[in-house]
Amino acid sequence: MAEASAWPVALRLALLLVTAFVAGVGLVQPRATGRVWILTALLAAVSAVLAGLSVFVTDVAVLGAVAHAVLVALVPALLGRPAARWASAAVVLLLVIETAMGRSGVEFAADTVYVAAAVAWFGLAVHALAGSAPGRRGQLALTLGGILVLAGAARLGTSGVAFDRRVHTSGYGLALVAVVALPLLVTVLAALPRGTDRAFRLGTAGIVAAFVAWSSLVAIPRPADLPIAGVPVLAEAALGEAKVPVLISPHRPGRNLVHFPASAGNRLEVRVADGPAVPATPRAGAEGTWAEVDLPSGVGEVSVVSGGDSDTVEVDPGTDAGPTQAAGVDGPECASAALGGLLAGRREQLTRCPSDVLSTEDETALRKLVGFLGSRGVTGLTIRGDDSPRASQAAEAVRSAAAEAGLRIDPEPLPDNALVVVAGWSTAAAALTTAAAQQADAPVFGYGLYLAPWLLNTPLATSVTTVSAPLRFDPREQLPVSYAIAVGNGFGGENPTVAGFDAWLGNRKVTGEVQIFAAAQVTVMPMGPGEVHTPGMPMSEELAGQWVPKATIVPVSAVLLG
Repeated sequence: MAEASAWPVALRLALLLVTAFVAGVGLVQPRATGRVWILTALLAAVSAVLAGLSVFVTDVAVLGAVAHAVLVALVPALLGRPAARWASAAVVLLLVIETAMGRSGVEFAADTVYVAAAVAWFGLAVHALAGSAPGRRGQLALTLGGILVLAGAARLGTSGVAFDRRVHTSGYGLALVAVVALPLLVTVLAALPRGTDRAFRLGTAGIVAAFVAWSSLVAIPRPADLPIAGVPVLAEAALGEAKVPVLISPHRPGRNLVHFPASAGNRLEVRVADGPAVPATPRAGAEGTWAEVDLPSGVGEVSVVSGGDSDTVEVDPGTDAGPTQAAGVDGPECASAALGGLLAGRREQLTRCPSDVLSTEDETALRKLVGFLGSRGVTGLTIRGDDSPRASQAAEAVRSAAAEAGLRIDPEPLPDNALVVVAGWSTAAAALTTAAAQQADAPVFGYGLYLAPWLLNTPLATSVTTVSAPLRFDPREQLPVSYAIAVGNGFGGENPTVAGFDAWLGNRKVTGEVQIFAAAQVTVMPMGPGEVHTPGMPMSEELAGQWVPKATIVPVSAVLLG
């Protein structure tokens, strides 16, 4: 935990522990000696003070702190009467809420049982030391110890780290071990001949440590998932006070891409073992920065460096080779597809890249695009592709559709033709930059610039004033917007891509008909809430879920059924 957060966490742990002792005294034995009453009153006062401090140190609400103080004050006030047990039960409920917040299912049940058992133990310990404990202390000690062990084991078993090395290499795993091992040792101590008194006299320290470990789980970062060979790694690097998202793809031996979002800045470097530092730099047609590194086989680490700060990301690329396109010129698109799957919660091996083959859906969309252009009076097309299998197949599909529509294929731009780009991101970026320069010098590509469906991303769409693409989905609809928000939240503000969207969808497929959508860089006056606005027009420059920030995407054709 960072130094800045140490005091709030320590305050919270102290508050929970002191409150647990107060609740335990009244829950176990509502009738108490004078010494027990004095101790309980002092603990209740400390708990109330800590609750008040929490208002200033953490984000605890004033009403919540007041309610906490009132409940703990009721316990010593009611000691000696049966109502003390009800007040203590209310404090136990408060502890459960404070420790189990945000959990559900088995975890919530384990939290509830663990807190209740620990509170009962603390109450027994106080009464035992004061000589006012109820009978059958030995049986109660064994029962409560066993309950703590079982609840802790349930929490450990559902944590996801119980059966791998993270259980002993991470603070989270060690805390979980403590919540099981310490009560187990105390239970064994209580089972020994004449061990009950020792269990309450000495073993209570172990239960205190276990309760603190349990309460601290919410503040200890969960360890990252162990890397799996061939599954791209999505992790965070702690660089100073910043948490920088890191994507390593394809996570196979040999050449790999390490990707950072644009929000991470441009001063990042990557190092593997004792190798040289590789600066992360922009790549044409892609967002953020990228570093090419060579990973050796087996378990290792990738170091991320920014100025004087550094952190490591664990890798285990295995021994098998990855897709040939994954670290090449089309690597960023391949990595974006991997990121989409990871953000959807699927950790699947990367066996192919989008540029490996032209999908039937994309071929159909390109053919319908050519038909649309022919219907608008276009007489010729200029195609820009590359050497990838997908681009080669796409260029051939466009030529075939053009021949069927009676359109010529022009090697150079002309006033009465249109540009159709079917390359990967990098070549597409160069083609659009060149086209924009050509249009600035002469009236060429009079019928517009068109992209293959997979090329709709922010760097490409904003490299020219207006560009269009045939799509089977409306980027303004719920699913595309949900993906755009997910990738932005999950990777430092990254913008969406079609490859990432397809991977994020998984088995859900976009089944809409093809329409031509235009992306245009426009500036509009922000509208007030409730004002009528044109569909697709952003009401502010930065709107969550936009596919192309500071631009608008709208359909410019009807559904293309032909």
